Amino acid sequence: MRLILMSLVCVAGCGILPEQGSEAPAGAVVGADDATVRPQSRPDGVEAVEAVPDEAPAPARSGNLGTTVASLGDAAQPGLWLKTPLVGTEQPGRVRSVETGQSVGVTLIPIEGPATAGSRLSLAAMQAIGAPLTGLPEVEVTAGG
Repeated sequence: MRLILMSLVCVAGCGILPEQGSEAPAGAVVGADDATVRPQSRPDGVEAVEAVPDEAPAPARSGNLGTTVASLGDAAQPGLWLKTPLVGTEQPGRVRSVETGQSVGVTLIPIEGPATAGSRLSLAAMQAIGAPLTGLPEVEVTAGG
């Protein structure tokens, strides 16, 4: 009896018991990170578990994503990139300065925030579009290169 009680305490302390009212699939367990875990049978009869993420990453977008005001990003981070809330997944794209008309291919990197929030542009990309490093240039963002 003591062994059973200790086992229940240990299992409860691990956070692998389903929460009341949770809607996990039959045979699944909700873990501490809120990812659904599904049991997987192996040929040797031992049951393994596989974590299933709650949300799939946003699909890559293509075409004109809109305009954003860009500030200078981390100058120590090399490359041509734009960190922006206009995308949900990292993907190739282009930025064009509204002021100078110059454009450059960049890697679009998602950041949290509303689509109307500003973006951060790499030092090399700022130089490539002829934008002042201390300015806040408006850039048109296109996904897909």
